[in-house]
Amino acid sequence: MKNSKKPNPDNSDEKQRDLDLNKSHAENQFLTTNQGVKINDNNNSLKSGERGPSLLEDFILREKITHFDHERIPERIVHARGSAAHGYFELYNSMEKYTKAGFLNNTSIKTPVFVRFSTVAGSRGSTDLARDVRGFAVKFYTQEGIFDLVGNNMPVFFIQDAMKFPDLIHAVKPEPHNEIPQAASAHDTFWDFISLMPESMHMIMWVMSDRAIPRSLRMMEGFGVHTFRFVNKQNESHFVKFHWKPKLGTHAVAWDEAQKISGKNSDFHKQDLWEAIDSGNFPEWELGVQIIPESDEHKYDFDLLDPTKLVPEELVPVTIIGKMVLNKNPDNFFAETEQVAFHPGHIVPGIDFTNDPLLQGRLFSYTDTQLSRLGSPNFHEIPINRTIAPMHNNQRDGHMRQEIATGKVSYHPNSLGGGCPFQAKIDEGGFASFNERIDAHKIRERSESFSDHFSQAALFYNSQTAIEQDHIANALSFELGKVETVAIRERMLGLLNFINSELAAKVAKSLGIPVPKTIEKPINHGVGADDNGHHEPTKVKQNIQNSDALSMLKNPTISNTIATRQIAFLCAEGVNGDSVKAMKTALQNAGAKAVIIAPHLGTIVSEEGTEIPVDQTYKIAASVLFDGIFIPGGKGIDALSKIKEVKEFINDTYNHCKFIAAEAEGTQILKNKGDIKEKDAGVLQSETIADKALSTSFIKALGRHRFWEREKMLE
Repeated sequence: MKNSKKPNPDNSDEKQRDLDLNKSHAENQFLTTNQGVKINDNNNSLKSGERGPSLLEDFILREKITHFDHERIPERIVHARGSAAHGYFELYNSMEKYTKAGFLNNTSIKTPVFVRFSTVAGSRGSTDLARDVRGFAVKFYTQEGIFDLVGNNMPVFFIQDAMKFPDLIHAVKPEPHNEIPQAASAHDTFWDFISLMPESMHMIMWVMSDRAIPRSLRMMEGFGVHTFRFVNKQNESHFVKFHWKPKLGTHAVAWDEAQKISGKNSDFHKQDLWEAIDSGNFPEWELGVQIIPESDEHKYDFDLLDPTKLVPEELVPVTIIGKMVLNKNPDNFFAETEQVAFHPGHIVPGIDFTNDPLLQGRLFSYTDTQLSRLGSPNFHEIPINRTIAPMHNNQRDGHMRQEIATGKVSYHPNSLGGGCPFQAKIDEGGFASFNERIDAHKIRERSESFSDHFSQAALFYNSQTAIEQDHIANALSFELGKVETVAIRERMLGLLNFINSELAAKVAKSLGIPVPKTIEKPINHGVGADDNGHHEPTKVKQNIQNSDALSMLKNPTISNTIATRQIAFLCAEGVNGDSVKAMKTALQNAGAKAVIIAPHLGTIVSEEGTEIPVDQTYKIAASVLFDGIFIPGGKGIDALSKIKEVKEFINDTYNHCKFIAAEAEGTQILKNKGDIKEKDAGVLQSETIADKALSTSFIKALGRHRFWEREKMLE
C-alpha cells in the first residue's frame, strides 16, 4: 500500500523533531566541570576582589584552560600560521626614571630580538590574507633574562576575562560538525558568540576595519594589549602600555584584493617579509610607551585593567624610546619559527604585571600550552628559546633535557654545595614583585568599571574617515551576510545601533532586514546584571570624541615613503627602452622595485634594439601582488593590447584604487578602456617619453598608497 503522506523534500519534520529534542535536553543541562561539579559562574575567574589578581585555587579556570590548551598537537591552537625574523633593539633614551630594566636603561647596547608575526584563527596551511588579528610577539634576549612582549597588531581584545578565551576560540574556529570555514570569522558560531558578548564590540570595530588585512607585516603597528607596570630602583610603579610604530607606515589592501591574493599567493606576507630582509631592506619599528602614574589609575572614564579598552593618545601621548630592526631571516623554519615559545610571564626586573584578568589567565595558559606543544618542561633549552643571561637553578631532568648539571646538590638551601646557587638580593638584580596592597574577598565578579562596552567602539568608528567607515560597514555586511541564523543578525544590528545608528542602517540595508526598534538586553557580566546575566547597555560619555591616531588615513605619524613598494611594468616586444629605463631609475632611487612583466621569460627587444631582462610573465604575475603599474610607450603597445591578461591586470589595479602611470603610446590602452574615468587623479599620463615630471608625480602619488576616492567614482 502506498504511503499517502506527501513528500517532504526539505526534511522540515525531522528538523523540527531535532530542535524539540535539543530543546528538551537543554532544559535539563547544566554546565559542569569534567568531574561533574555544576558551575555557577562560567564567565569570571576567581579573583581577590573585583579588580584583584586571579587566584591559583580556581580549579574551574585551570581545568577549562588546561583542557583547551591540550586540544591540538603539535600545531599551535591559535597563532599557528607564522613568520619570524631575527634582529635587535636599540634604546634612544634611558628610562631609568621609570624602570630598572637594564635593556631600557643602557643606550650603548643592542639587545638581540626574535620576532614572530602570525594570524590567529587559521591553521598552518591557511592563507596570510585572512581577515584576522595579527600576532606581534617580540622575544628580547636581555642581559637580565628573557623578556617576551606578546602582543597583537590591535591594541584591544575581544574579551575581558581569560575564562572566556576557550569559548571565543571555539566560536571562531571552523565549526566542529563540518570543519568549515577555515581561517574565517564569517559564520554562525562566531557571530552567535559575539552577539551575546557586547564586551567584544570595540574589538569588532578593529577587526572589521582595514587593520585586519594589512598590506605587509612590515606595515602594521604592534601593541602589548595589556597594561603592564614599570618599576624603578626606588620601587615606584607606573602603568605602561607598549606600542610598535612601523617606519614604513600602516597600510592595508582592499577586501576583494585580499581574497584574490589568497588565491594567487597564500604566502604573500611570509614571502614579503623574507624577501625584504634578504634584499637588505630591513624592516624597522620604533618602540613607544604610554606611561601613567600610579596616582592616575582611576582618572579616566575607562578602567586601565580592562583589555577591551585603549588609552587614547590624545590623553596620554606615546613617547618613542627606541627602535627595532629585523636584519636576519631564520636559518631553519621549524627549529626557530615553529619552536619559539613566547610567554607573557617572561619578564625581567623593572617590568611587572597588573591585575588585568585576561593577562592573569594568560600567565597560566602559555606555560601549559608550551608543555603540550613542545612536549617537555625543558622547552627553554631549545636554542631559539635560550636566554643569553647565565642560568643556574635546581631544576633537573625531564624529556629532552640538554643541560648537563654536575655535582650532587640539586636543592636549596644547601651546605654541601656551598649554598650555591644563591638567591640574589634586589640590589643585585633579583626579581621582586611589586608590593601591591591587596585586601579583598574571593569573588567571581567584574568591576562595574568594566561594564561600558560601547563608548570606545563608538570612538573608534567616529575617528575613521568616511572611506574607512564604508570599509567597516562593507566588512560587517560580508561577514553577517554569511550568517544563516536571522536572530544572530538581528542581535548584531541591535549592538551596532548602540555604536552608531548610521552604521547599523548601512549593514541592515545590505542584510535586507530592519534594525530592531528595541535591542535585546545583552549579556553583561559586571555588577548589576540580573539573574540571567543580562544588563542594561552602558555607555559613558568620553573625554574625547575623535582620535586621529585610530585612523590609518588620518594618523599624523603615517609615512609617505615608497621604499620596498613593488611596481609592475607592463611590457611587450617593441617597448621603448628609454621609457622603461627612466621610470625604473626614478623608482629605484626612491627605494621602490620595478618588476618587468612580459609575455615570456628571458629578454624582450626594445624598439631601439636593446635587450631588456624580464622578471615575470603575465601567466604568473597578478596586479594584486603589486602596489601600482606603469605602462611604458613604444611600438610594442599593439602587441601589449592583444594580451588578455593585461586587461585583467589594469582592471584590478584600477578597481583596487592603486595608482597607474602611462607614457606616450602606453596611454592609448587606458583611453581604450571606457571604465577608466577621464578625470581620475589616480591615473597619471604623459605624451612624452622619459617624462621626468611624470615619474616625480607618480612617486608622490604612490606615497599615498591608494587613491581611495576612486571607490565613490566606481559606485
